Amino acid sequence: MGEKISAEQMLNDIFGIMQRLYNEMRSNENHHGDHLKVFEIFAELGRTLVEADRASFWRWDKRTHLLITTAATGTNQIVISDKTGLVGQALAENRTVLTNDPYNHPNFNSEVDKKTGYVTKSVLVMPVSNCRGEIIGAFQVINKLGNDAGFNETEDIKRLSIAAFICGMALESDIFMADSQRDNLTELKNRFGFHSDYQKHYRQVDVPMSIIICDIDFFKKVNDTYGHNAGDAVLIHVSKILASKIRGCDNVYRWGGEEFIIVLKGATVDEAANIAERVRLAVMDSVCKFEDKEIRVTMSFGCTEINSALSVEENIKIADERLYRAKETGRNRVIFKTNPEENF
Repeated sequence: MGEKISAEQMLNDIFGIMQRLYNEMRSNENHHGDHLKVFEIFAELGRTLVEADRASFWRWDKRTHLLITTAATGTNQIVISDKTGLVGQALAENRTVLTNDPYNHPNFNSEVDKKTGYVTKSVLVMPVSNCRGEIIGAFQVINKLGNDAGFNETEDIKRLSIAAFICGMALESDIFMADSQRDNLTELKNRFGFHSDYQKHYRQVDVPMSIIICDIDFFKKVNDTYGHNAGDAVLIHVSKILASKIRGCDNVYRWGGEEFIIVLKGATVDEAANIAERVRLAVMDSVCKFEDKEIRVTMSFGCTEINSALSVEENIKIADERLYRAKETGRNRVIFKTNPEENF
C-alpha cells in the first residue's frame, strides 16, 4: 500500500491525467473508434481521485449478459457473468456498493486473490449510466491507500462520481458506435462494421486471409410465397448457421439484404472454399421452421484470398464476381477457381 498523498499532489496528478486524456482524444490513432487507451486513462483518474491502489472500468454487454473490463489496473481483460461479484450486485441493485471487509461479504469473489496473492481490503463499486439513466457499466476501485479504515461512504463516493460521470459519456459513445455496426435483425455485424474491422484488422496482415461472399438463392421467392416475416426468419436461421460453422478467429457480416460476407484469418482461398462448402451443405440440409411452415433454402458462394495490394472494394469485387458465376452456373455451389471443373 502507498502513502496518502497531499491535496496539492493529487491536484497536479489529476491535471496531468486530464492533459493526457485530452491529447489521447485528439490523437489520430483514435480515428477508428478504439477507445481502450482512453478508458485506461479514465481508470487512472478514478484511482487517483479516491486514492485507491487499483481501479477497473466495466462495460455491461446486456446482449450476452457479460461484464467486460475496458480497463483494469494490474491485470489483463476480465470477462465475467453479470450475475456475479460486487460489480454484478451494483448493477442488479442499481446502487453503489461499498465494503471495507470484502472477505466476509457474500458477493465478493476471492478467486482472483487466491490465484495472484493480492489481498483485497476495501472495494467501492459505482454503477455508470447513459444520458437516459440506463445502466451501461460500472467503475470499481480497490484498496484505499494510507487508510486502514477503507473507503469513506460520503467523500470517496462523491469523488468517484466525477470519473464515473465522464466514463459514462465516453462508454455511451462507444456503445453507440458498436450498435451502429451491428444488424438488428441477425445480430451480425453489418457493412459499416465490416469496413471498420477491415481498416483495423484485415488491411495489413502477415498471414493469408480470405473473403467469402454468399447469398440466399431465390430469396425473393421466399418473401413472395411466405411473406416478409418468414423471410426475416430465414435470414436469422441462415445467420446462425454461418456463425456456427466458422472458426473462432473468423467473422461473418450481413452485407445487405440476403447477402453475407465472411472473413477468414490465416486461410488460403482453398481453405476458405472448404469452409464455404461446409456452410453450403449445412444450409442445404437444414430446415427453417416458421409458424406452421418448414422452409428450405440453399446458398451460393464466391471466395477469394485478400490481396493487400488491392483496395477493399477490389478484393470484394473479385469474390462478388465469383458469386455471380455461382449464381449463373446453377446456384447452390462454391466458386473459388477460374476452371469451373475445379469448383464445388
